[in-house]
Amino acid sequence: MRSTALTTFTGLGLAAVAAFGLTACGSDSGGSGSDKTSQAPESKKPDPAKEPFAGLSGKQISDKAEEATKSASSLRIKGSGPNDDGGRITMDLALDRQGRCAGTIGMAEQGSADLVRTGSTLYMKYDEDFVRALGKTGSKAETDAMVQMLAGRWVKMNAKSPDAKEFDELCDLDNMLSDLTDGDDDGDGGKDKSVIRRGKATTLGGTPAFTLDSKDKDGHGTLYIATEGKPYLLKADGVDKKNKPLEMTFTDYDKPVRANPPAGKVLDLDALSKLGT
Repeated sequence: MRSTALTTFTGLGLAAVAAFGLTACGSDSGGSGSDKTSQAPESKKPDPAKEPFAGLSGKQISDKAEEATKSASSLRIKGSGPNDDGGRITMDLALDRQGRCAGTIGMAEQGSADLVRTGSTLYMKYDEDFVRALGKTGSKAETDAMVQMLAGRWVKMNAKSPDAKEFDELCDLDNMLSDLTDGDDDGDGGKDKSVIRRGKATTLGGTPAFTLDSKDKDGHGTLYIATEGKPYLLKADGVDKKNKPLEMTFTDYDKPVRANPPAGKVLDLDALSKLGT
């Protein structure tokens, strides 16, 4: 049941962040990051002292956002991005520090799956296309049998079993946020360093935010940082190094994750595996 395509999901949650510079390796490129060709008239310039994060550089703001985001007890990650095969993957997952998670993952033209983890058990429900993608290395007869058995029904397995491992990593909040600390902090502006510039005050779904413009070898885009309460990361969007669009939103910080076992009959894959040995 395992597929190398599954590893793509693990990195998607923070791919937007790692690519756009919310990491310790960022450096500043100017104070405000304003484009000289599009500056407002002098009389209409915002007062820097009254802007959010007044007196802080883009790098300093990103450091504060990193610290706040990593301190969250739970959050919801939703978005889409390119995979290594040239297609797109999507995810919408709520997860917390206790390993509870619930949501949906999908691959363009390769189906989707619902996922719930609670306690030490991982529950999943795959559609037919997803099952066929998982079984693409087997024979047609084997894949058809998998579809007959698995498609459209809930299954469960121990979250630490080999078949569950790659899915279960999606429910590890520390793992999903691990890329936030990749890199170093010398900020020398070298070819492998991200450049982070102050953006502007804005709103995102009614929430006051401040933007950071970032660019490095993996892509470029915009980060949206909350300006009220903790400076959580709210959104990251832009393009990767192949100019493929990627967008992630981060919401429901510190809210309970509703990860309830599915009702009705559930196929126990661990028990089924033991019968086959």
